[in-house]
Amino acid sequence: MKPLRWALPVILALAAGPAIAADEDAPNHKPVKEVADGRIAVGDKGMLPLYVSSDWSRPAPDITRAVIVLHGRLRNADLYYKSAKAAQAAAGAAGQATIIIVPQFLSDIDIEAHHLPADTLRWTLEGWEGGDDATAPKPASSFEALDAILARLADKTLFPNLRDVVVAGHSGGGQVVQRYAIAGRGEAPLTAAHVAVRYVVANPSSYAYFSGERPEPQIAAACSGYDNWKYGMQAPPDYLATATPAELEKAYAARHVIYLLGTKDTNPNHPALDKSCMAEAQGPYRYARGHSYAATMAARDGGTPNHRLFDVEGIGHDGDKMLTSPCGLHALFDLPGCTAGH
Repeated sequence: MKPLRWALPVILALAAGPAIAADEDAPNHKPVKEVADGRIAVGDKGMLPLYVSSDWSRPAPDITRAVIVLHGRLRNADLYYKSAKAAQAAAGAAGQATIIIVPQFLSDIDIEAHHLPADTLRWTLEGWEGGDDATAPKPASSFEALDAILARLADKTLFPNLRDVVVAGHSGGGQVVQRYAIAGRGEAPLTAAHVAVRYVVANPSSYAYFSGERPEPQIAAACSGYDNWKYGMQAPPDYLATATPAELEKAYAARHVIYLLGTKDTNPNHPALDKSCMAEAQGPYRYARGHSYAATMAARDGGTPNHRLFDVEGIGHDGDKMLTSPCGLHALFDLPGCTAGH
């Protein structure tokens, strides 16, 4: 892993696909413009909207890879679905045998605005980012929703030739993926079915630490609750109740995680950057926070041999450009051409 580099000049790079640069700039308290047309049951707790690129209700022997992409804080799954499809197209032959899945974590304002059925799951505006329970119709963690998706993919009668599952997210979605890589239970049935799983964490505002150590200790010292979940291991949600921090760290270190960090995601005043003292204790902006977290994890007992970090040169806080960059295509589809590896 390279030394911390956020103070160095960055090199502009080419970016592919239609940008969603406005993502994360707008307030998240407005209803979504579009609700996904698919549904999956999360146990008996409710229905989760999602986009799926092909029919997954019947056997799909041609599918060898599944790419799950999680939207950011605006809950704009439609734009992330377009970005995921653009990345698939850019991957060429490597993306052809792939099913794309983009779940949507709605809020009450979305349910009301679109007159959705009462059984539609909904969360607080940001609670889904850390695995909180849904507010209705029944308490279901956003992590349980991901478990349901992975359980469907683990069904060999539906996906007999599935070999790889990628769980990716940008910004708020990156927060979900990083925490789910710590706590998620959905990997186990896939591993039992001999399917490889990896997690792609792109430009999140914060990370969950396993100790009280922080890059900005003076901020942490003055911040009550800086080590509470979703920033640390204290006061975890119910979904994590059966595991100790040591068990969670062991599981996280063993999992395959890719950190994608835009070298221009360096604005300490970005309108959607988490500016709470809990997040500020992790660094001044997303690029710094990501490098500091990866370095901290690599220095802990045993290190993180299964974790990799890639700088996405010249890209700021733009989900589309991150996913369709050479490093994004490498993370999602194993394409060569990402030279910024650490």
